[in-house]
Amino acid sequence: MEWSEELSSGLLQAAPDAILVLDGGRIVLANDRAEQMFGWPRAELVGQRVEVLLTPDSEMHYPERQRQILDGEPGVLGRLVTTVRRRDGTELPVESSTTVVETARGRVAVSVVRDITERLRAEEEKDRLRAEAHAHRSQRLESLGQLAGGIAHDFNNMLGVILNYAHFVIEEAESAHPDVAMIASDAAQVVRAGTRGTDLTHQLLSFARREVVRPQPIDLNRRIAGSQEMLRRSAGEQIDLVIRPGADLPSVTCDPSQFEQMLIHLAHNARDAMPGGGRLVIETALLGQHVVLRVSDTGQGMAAEVAERAFEPFYTTKGNGEATGLGLATVYGIVTQAGGEVSLTSEVGVGTTITVLLPAGAPLDAAEDAEEPAGTGARGETLLVVEDEDALRDVAGRILSGAGYRVLSADGGAQALELAAEHDGEIDLLVSDVMMPGMLGKELAERLVVVRPGTRVLYMSGYAQPVLASQGTLDPGVALLEKPFTANDLLTAVRRRLDG
Repeated sequence: MEWSEELSSGLLQAAPDAILVLDGGRIVLANDRAEQMFGWPRAELVGQRVEVLLTPDSEMHYPERQRQILDGEPGVLGRLVTTVRRRDGTELPVESSTTVVETARGRVAVSVVRDITERLRAEEEKDRLRAEAHAHRSQRLESLGQLAGGIAHDFNNMLGVILNYAHFVIEEAESAHPDVAMIASDAAQVVRAGTRGTDLTHQLLSFARREVVRPQPIDLNRRIAGSQEMLRRSAGEQIDLVIRPGADLPSVTCDPSQFEQMLIHLAHNARDAMPGGGRLVIETALLGQHVVLRVSDTGQGMAAEVAERAFEPFYTTKGNGEATGLGLATVYGIVTQAGGEVSLTSEVGVGTTITVLLPAGAPLDAAEDAEEPAGTGARGETLLVVEDEDALRDVAGRILSGAGYRVLSADGGAQALELAAEHDGEIDLLVSDVMMPGMLGKELAERLVVVRPGTRVLYMSGYAQPVLASQGTLDPGVALLEKPFTANDLLTAVRRRLDG
C-alpha cells in the first residue's frame, strides 16, 4: 500500500523539528516548524535558495554538503552542528541531519533542523558550574593550607615557650641552690603559653563548628551590660565605649560563654583598628524576626579586598605575632552555629561595622536563672577514670585522689569493664575520654550502665563529635568536660555530675 499525500503531509507537519526539502539547493518544501524557526512565512520560504539561511559558519560546510548530495550515494549524510540565519538577521545554533532521497522527479535532500539553543545553554551552565566547583575546591585547598600554616606557626611558638621554660624549671630545680621564685616564674610562663594554646584550640573548634555548644535563651542587653567592664578592659582606656541597648528585645538562643567570647573578639579587633583612640559603639535592635547586634568602630577601616577576606581563618594584615587571624573567623563560627548571619562593612579612614543577626526567640523573663556554683570536695565516692593518654590519666587521677575521691584508672574500654567486674563496691561515676582506640567512650558508658545502672557518666574530650547531637549541642542527658581542663574544672564537673 502506498502512503497517501495527505498522510505524508501530516507527518511532515507533526514533526517537532524544522524540515526542509531541497532540490538543487532550492527549498521546495517546508513544514510549520521551519516557518517558526526561520521567521519566514512558509509560502515565501519555499522557492528561496538555501543560501538565504546560511551564516558564514554554515557557508563553510555548504560546498562539501552539496557535493555529497549531488554525487554521493542516497542515504543519511550525517549530523552537522552549525548556525543558521533567521529572516531578521539573528543567528541560531542548530543541529541538522540530511538524507539524500531518489524520487520520481529526481534526487532531493531532506534536512531535519533542530534548535539547540537550550542544549548549548545547559552545557554552558554545566561548564560554568564545573569551573566554579573547581575554583571553590582550589579556594578551599588554599584556605586549608593557610589554616594549617597558621596553626603550625602559632602552636610552634607556644610549644617553644613551653619546652624551654619547662627546661628552665628542671634546671633550676636540680641546681645546688634552687631559686623557688624563679621556678614559680618560669612555671607561670608555661601556664600562660598553655592557656594561649587552649584559647586557640577553642577558636578553631568554634570556626569549624565543633565546639560544644550549650545554647539557652539569653537577654542580649543583659549579657552586654554584664560584660561592660570586661569590654572596657579589652578595648583599652583610649577607646570610648558606647552601649545603646534596644528596647523590648525578645530572647535569643545561643551559648552565653560563646556570646561573650564573640564580644571580646570584636572589642579586640576594634582596639587594634584604633591605636590612637576612637569610639566603639555596641547597639542592639529588633529587626523583623531577628535581633540585631551591631558593633561599630571609628578606626582605620579596610580596603575592599581586605574586607572580602576578613572572615577567613588566619587571614590577618597585622605583623607576625600580633594576631592569630582567627578573631572574625571565630565570630563567624559562633554566629552561624547559633543559626544567625554576620556581615561586615568598612571604609578606609571611616571605620568598620560588624552586623550580627540572630533569630528572635520568646519574650524575656524578668531575669535569667543563674547557675549555682558547685562544690569540689569528695564525699566518699568511687570514680572510674578511663583515658588512653597515660600522662593525662595520671593528671586526672592525681587531681581526683587529692580531693579525696577513690580512683580506679583504666587505659581503655576493655580494661575499664574488667576493673568494674572485679570491683565489689559501688562505682559512683565513670569519667571517660570520648575518643579512644578499640572502644569509644560512648560504647563503654552504654555497656557499663547495663551492669551498673547506678553509675553516672562524665565525658572528657577536646573533640566530642561522637556524643554531640545536631548543631554541636550535647545529646540529652550527656555531661561533657572539655579538654584541656584545670584541676578546678575537673573537680567542679565531677561534683556537679555526682550531685545531679
